[in-house]
Amino acid sequence: MATHRGASLAKLLRGVRPANRNEELRRVYREHVDAVYAFLAYSVGRQVAEDLTATTFERVLRHWNRYDAAKASERTWILSIARNALIDHYRRSAHRDATSLDEHPLIAERLATQADPIADALSADAFTGWLALLGDRDRTVLAMRYGADLSAAEIAEALELTEANVHQIASRAVRRLRALVDPDET
Repeated sequence: MATHRGASLAKLLRGVRPANRNEELRRVYREHVDAVYAFLAYSVGRQVAEDLTATTFERVLRHWNRYDAAKASERTWILSIARNALIDHYRRSAHRDATSLDEHPLIAERLATQADPIADALSADAFTGWLALLGDRDRTVLAMRYGADLSAAEIAEALELTEANVHQIASRAVRRLRALVDPDET
């Protein structure tokens, strides 16, 4: 098999045999499904997160031939697809006025397991209201950082921001949430 210099391994594997492509897609799913689900579950309820995870991987299967390892890592590319699926979901939803902890179970769970006195003081209802005060970009960055456990570099790549901007957005969003919890601290 003749190869061109600079051709990505993923492109080469896609062209070998359908069985190898299927194995590659199985590997991609196994390696990234948990991160995709965690990212989505940070923003919506369990059922919706499961549906959006399935939608994400359906899109990955349909568009795998468009993936270019030179442009982004698999995880970044897949989480960008998940983010777009989430945006599509929100666009279809008529009710976006409030953030429900039913839709954000991991947020309450993370806060409950942290050894942070401010986090311990949060009530689920209050946190729901505070989270709703954040903008979409702030919620997305926090979901990718704490829900999908992505690094600032991976978030920056997925959102087409600089790493410094990601750190700044996350820091300011957390600071705003802390100010809402305890206005005297800031």
